[in-house]
Amino acid sequence: MSTTKAIERARTCSTEYVLALNDTLNVMSGKWKLPIIGSLMFGKKRFRELERDIPKITPRMLSKELKDLELNGMVSRTVYDTIPVTVEYELTKSGFTLSEVLDKMMEWGVAHRKEIMK
Repeated sequence: MSTTKAIERARTCSTEYVLALNDTLNVMSGKWKLPIIGSLMFGKKRFRELERDIPKITPRMLSKELKDLELNGMVSRTVYDTIPVTVEYELTKSGFTLSEVLDKMMEWGVAHRKEIMK
């Protein structure tokens, strides 16, 4: 089944819709994955750069989430043979497809915050 047909089917069938949302949540679950992806939308980053971009994330949690994102094909990890070893993380093609979703979430978040702060 093509992607377009699968999307159309999911839009017309509540079970397919819920399954598609579940698949998305399985990849994106957790507090830190979206902030990591959001940071990597702006280009390749080293581990310490990601730590600085994402307040309150611990090194252990960042490492775990990066491994999960790599396993799910959202992030790629490149190790350079330097002294000390340099490691860079970047979004894969699949990771970049989330840009529209993140933009919409950001727009909603700004509007929601404005509404709550009235």
